Amino acid sequence: METILVVDDEAEVLATVREMLELHGFQVLNALNAQEAMRTASTHSGPIHLLLTDIVMPGMSGHALAQQLSSQRPEMRILYMTAFIVSSGQQQFLEAGSNAKLDAPTILKPFTSDRLTEKVREVLATKPRSPFDRPSDPWRNV
Repeated sequence: METILVVDDEAEVLATVREMLELHGFQVLNALNAQEAMRTASTHSGPIHLLLTDIVMPGMSGHALAQQLSSQRPEMRILYMTAFIVSSGQQQFLEAGSNAKLDAPTILKPFTSDRLTEKVREVLATKPRSPFDRPSDPWRNV
């Protein structure tokens, strides 16, 4: 059973996503912000297979959270979720007026349970990133 850490600052979204994933057999850890997610990850003794995080959150963005947790758990895969538009060509996200380069797949809210499960399984099926991997070509459709 894969373990997924879900992070979203909206309690209703967090509860809904948790329910969707648990109904499909995933173990779910959840957090309402990046700081809570970091505490949860540090106290969880088993593997965390996937970080599913909102991108825009107060305090620390999902992107910054993913960078920090990836250094502690390099085997963990990342899937961003957002209600904002993501440019598929360059995989760039406009966040508070600045460009943050996304280094992981993204799913747009709102999504169905089936779409979320499909995307989660797709990301879990990919090889974990290595610190020695070179960045992919942003123009290549992967």
